[in-house]
Amino acid sequence: MPSRTASTSHLAAAVAIAVTACTYQVPAAGSDGLTLIQITPAGEFRPADGRELDVPAWRIDANSAQVVIARHAARTQPVVIDYEHQTLNKEKNGQPAPAAGWFRELRWIEGKGLFAVVAFTPKARAAIDAQEYLYFSPVFEYSQADGTVLDIRMGALTNDPGIHGMQPMSLLAAATAAFLSPTTDQEQSVNPLLAAVLAHLGLSATTTEETATAALTAAGPLKPLQDRAVAACTALNLPADASADSVTAACTSLRSTAPDPAKFVPVSALQDVQTQLAALTAQQVDRQVDDLVKPALADGRLLPAMEAWARDLGKSNFAALTGFLKTAQPIAALTATQTQGKEPVLAKGDAQLSAEELAVCTAMGMSPEQYKAGAATAVATV
Repeated sequence: MPSRTASTSHLAAAVAIAVTACTYQVPAAGSDGLTLIQITPAGEFRPADGRELDVPAWRIDANSAQVVIARHAARTQPVVIDYEHQTLNKEKNGQPAPAAGWFRELRWIEGKGLFAVVAFTPKARAAIDAQEYLYFSPVFEYSQADGTVLDIRMGALTNDPGIHGMQPMSLLAAATAAFLSPTTDQEQSVNPLLAAVLAHLGLSATTTEETATAALTAAGPLKPLQDRAVAACTALNLPADASADSVTAACTSLRSTAPDPAKFVPVSALQDVQTQLAALTAQQVDRQVDDLVKPALADGRLLPAMEAWARDLGKSNFAALTGFLKTAQPIAALTATQTQGKEPVLAKGDAQLSAEELAVCTAMGMSPEQYKAGAATAVATV
């Protein structure tokens, strides 16, 4: 019965190692000294010795064979062929495990199965020619999920391919060739997680570490992608876990559906409204400022020289202008004539003073002489 192990060399939910009873007769060598031997048949196959399997059958096809061939080609050390699987038993029986040959390459022959080009040692070739060994028995790794062959570990020349009562392969292999890791609870708990990650990436459970790493690198950080996806679903009024088809349908609907005129207006129309509103607002401000400035000029709260300043202040800060004019005191002299319409009589010192200057003198309680003396002092100081 095949033993089980959790292999860390490949990302699979669960894998096992099988020493098969599906053995094949070893053919004669070619002119180049190499021999083409069959490792597995095509499609589903089962052991010939009737052992119980933990899967309905082992299986391999052209696609899965390419994965096996690629893994074999990536090895840095050749796969060994020994005698009677002695490599797996030498720790138990203490006997040497000489090589009978080495895998050179793997080939898939459609309709027939997986084959290997093998270089046998002279001693093994002589034993085969003398019919001391007639069969080849492979040791391969397979998925416990569906029985798919994942990798070829080694092979053996044998005349008794059944090999009953073997210890677990994980223990034997770890004690000898060290190409299998012993099963641990931690690895068993991690493998399902890896399988789930592969499934979310759209990859098969037999994906190599290199391919899975490349896929994760290409995907980039997952958290920002998830945040953007949730934001898109929210904007489309979809649940956060909406399917890709639902999101696509919602986006397509947005592109194909004409906007409701009762809810949406063209951007150009909105811009026209904004322009008109700005113009009306400016006119309204001008009227309000004018309503403040004109009375202030009339009652003397503003001098004519202050008009431009007052209008600019009102346009930029209407409340500030309003507050200033509330506290400004009217200048009565600027709102009426002091002679009640009669021709003014110039008093002593009034000569050469304008009406505005005389009004200032009256407002400030100064005589024309004092005003002129002050003006002269100001000119002299300048």
